Amino acid sequence: MDPGRRTRARTGVAAVGAVHGRGPERVVGVAESWATGTVCRPAVPDVERADRFVAMCGRYATTRNATDLAAIFDAADETDEALAADYNVAPTDPVPIVRSEPERRLSVARWGLVPSWADGPAAGGRRQPLRINARAETVATNGAFARAFRRHRCLVPADGWYEWRRTEDGRGKQAYFMTPRDGGVLAFAGLCATSSAGRLTCAVVTTAAVGDLALVHDRMPLLLPPDRWGQWLSAPVASGRGDDTARPDEHSAMEPESLLAVPPAAFLDALEIRPVGPAVGDVRNDGPDLIDRVVVTPLRVFDVEPTDLTLF
Repeated sequence: MDPGRRTRARTGVAAVGAVHGRGPERVVGVAESWATGTVCRPAVPDVERADRFVAMCGRYATTRNATDLAAIFDAADETDEALAADYNVAPTDPVPIVRSEPERRLSVARWGLVPSWADGPAAGGRRQPLRINARAETVATNGAFARAFRRHRCLVPADGWYEWRRTEDGRGKQAYFMTPRDGGVLAFAGLCATSSAGRLTCAVVTTAAVGDLALVHDRMPLLLPPDRWGQWLSAPVASGRGDDTARPDEHSAMEPESLLAVPPAAFLDALEIRPVGPAVGDVRNDGPDLIDRVVVTPLRVFDVEPTDLTLF
């Protein structure tokens, strides 16, 4: 999930993920990042957040209210009216997630997973990285995500997500909004963790893009069809160490590869790849006009600039 433009922050925590932009100031894999109050803004703004980004690493939209999301995901609503529709989610924003404990709950989490052991300054006084994405290829073994993958998986509801593709003339990038053609909801595979300070945080699992989505970007969120929601939330992960019943429920233990499988082609074919205007590249912008279609040259196969996510 790639940013639309590169802006500079005065201060902030480190964001782990893709770094957008070129030139000598580019940092591969890690960049300092703060977000404005965008998607699912809290009823009371979070004054701790700054007003800009450096090298934002993800953007999506989620506009359904808590009542609708609770009904769609058959979850108890514990958001306490803290969600509002937004069309420009950015890292560190509060976002809706669905988790199972063991009943399904619709909660609000800060986008940027903070494991409980990572609270506070790291050795040497450095801040911990902001972990907004977890690569499917390594999530089961990466120390920052492995425990959450085994025991604290969640769903991240979304209307769709944004990606930017280099234009054929090489002079800029075109934004696209990937969304179901029928207007339905998407569920990103997510991980969640509660910090020692009691703050619920989350990350989105990403995987290699497939099908037409690979024309836009080389990565995509791991999308879960409704028939896989229960497995993702509750199925124990087969470990081979005899502790596969650590989370007893109606689901059998599953291999990581099965949990992390991309959805079938028919599910992905139902997504629209919609070109949208440049306004979404500024995190301060919001509103339904951000997802309005614009007229561009139809997508053709040419080199898609890969995203360096080596830290995931």
